[in-house]
Amino acid sequence: MEYEHIVHSFEPVYDKASEILILGTLPSVKSRENNFYYGHKQNRFWKVLATLLKEPVPDTIEEKKAMLLARRIALWDVIQSCDIKGSSDSSIKNVQPTDIGMILEKTNITRIYANGNKAGQLYKRYQFPVTGIEAMVLPSTSPANAAWSLERLCEAWHVILEQG
Repeated sequence: MEYEHIVHSFEPVYDKASEILILGTLPSVKSRENNFYYGHKQNRFWKVLATLLKEPVPDTIEEKKAMLLARRIALWDVIQSCDIKGSSDSSIKNVQPTDIGMILEKTNITRIYANGNKAGQLYKRYQFPVTGIEAMVLPSTSPANAAWSLERLCEAWHVILEQG
């Protein structure tokens, strides 16, 4: 598989009431095809959040945005553009980070979570020096992280419900 230069193609989800920011690395091939975050059917992100929030799993982009914003959760990625092979986080190179400061200026975000180790590493390298806010790294909801069951993911991700 060849490297492809990818530019993030959709907007972050947030509003002025957002208090929590969840960051991935970069939308996968399936997410880019669906034009929204965590679009791969086997990614457990939406199942984990719905379980924690005691909501039905959202189907449409509008339902997903509404669920996030109703719970004061913002969603974005750490990468604005990079070179990548398919959806493989381990192949990422030539990173241009997103401007997280833009969201922080317009919200009440006090807690930042990284969906997976790669998102956490990239946040620490590119955004932490700008934001000064530590990001807690949570286990990836990606189907590539098959060692983590849905139940274990929900236990680990429960921390996002705790008051900051």
